[in-house]
Amino acid sequence: MSRIENQFTVQFWGVRGSIPCPGSSTVRYGGNTPCVAMQVGGNRLIFDCGTGVHVLGQSLLSQMPVEGHIFFTHSHWDHMQGFPFFSPAFIKGNQFNIYGAIAPDGSTIEQRLNDQMLHPNFPVPLQIMQANLNFHNIKAGQPIQIDEIIIETRHLNHPGEAVGYKVNWHGGSAVYITDTEHLPDRLDENVLWLAHDADILIYDSTYTDDEYHSPKSPKIGWGHSTWQEAVKVAQAANVKTLVIYHHDPGHNDDFLDNVGKQVLEKFPGAIMAREGLILQVPVLDPLSESIDLSGKLTWCKKNGRREF
Repeated sequence: MSRIENQFTVQFWGVRGSIPCPGSSTVRYGGNTPCVAMQVGGNRLIFDCGTGVHVLGQSLLSQMPVEGHIFFTHSHWDHMQGFPFFSPAFIKGNQFNIYGAIAPDGSTIEQRLNDQMLHPNFPVPLQIMQANLNFHNIKAGQPIQIDEIIIETRHLNHPGEAVGYKVNWHGGSAVYITDTEHLPDRLDENVLWLAHDADILIYDSTYTDDEYHSPKSPKIGWGHSTWQEAVKVAQAANVKTLVIYHHDPGHNDDFLDNVGKQVLEKFPGAIMAREGLILQVPVLDPLSESIDLSGKLTWCKKNGRREF
C-alpha cells in the first residue's frame, strides 16, 4: 500500500454553527460553518457543506480529477450553504457521490440542493455543475459500505431531523455528531451507540451548560448540546479523543480558549476544533483484519469484534 492508502486522517475546514463569523476575534479557531473531510485510505469523505467546503474545494483544484463522497447530516442553511461555491463540482471529469436522508417533508437531498440554487436566490442552477453527481437517499440506522469502509448511521435529536455518522476502517473509527440536543434525563442511546469505543468523537458543543439553562435566554429546544454533555458522552462511551465542535458564532477565540481549559480538566486529551486541524486515526495492519463482504459485515478491533 502507498502511504495515503494506509492512512485515516480527519481535517477540519469549517467548525462554526449557524452563521459564518469572520473577523479579528475568530482568527485562531476560524469562522466558517461546518465541513469536515476524512481521507480514508484511497477514499475522500466530506461531511457537510457549510462555507468551509469552499476552502476545501479551492485546495482540491490542484488535484484534478477529483472523486469523493459527500455526506449531509441535514439541510439547515449552515450545513449546505457552501455547496454552490464548491468549485470541483463545476469541473467536468470530477465525480461525487452525495448522501442524505429524506427530509420529513419528503424531499430528497438532491431536491434541497437544487432548490437553494434556484432564482431568485442564486444566479445559476444545480444543473450547471459539470462534475458527475450521483445522489443517494440513505436511512438512519442502516450502514453504508464504500469499499472496505463501513459507515454507521443513527438519528440525532434536532428540529427537522439530522443524521450522525461513524466511519470505521481497518480497526479505526471517527464519529461525526453535530446538530444534536442532549436529553434532559439520560444520555441519548443513538449518540452512545455511535460513540462507543470511537478513536475520535466530533460532538456538537455549541453552548455551555450556563447558556443552555440561562433564565433570560435558555437554549432548550434549539437542537444543540453543550461541552459538559460532550464530556459525559465521551466518558460513558470510552472515547479516545473528544473534539469540541460546532462553536457558537458569538464565542470568540478567548471564550473558546477558556472552554478548552475547562474541557481538559474533565477529559484529558480533548481538543477544540479549529480550521486546519488535522487528526490521525490509528489503524491496524490490513492483514490482521477480517471483513466478510458477502453477508454480515464484521471487522476486528483492538478490543474485540463488532458486528452488524
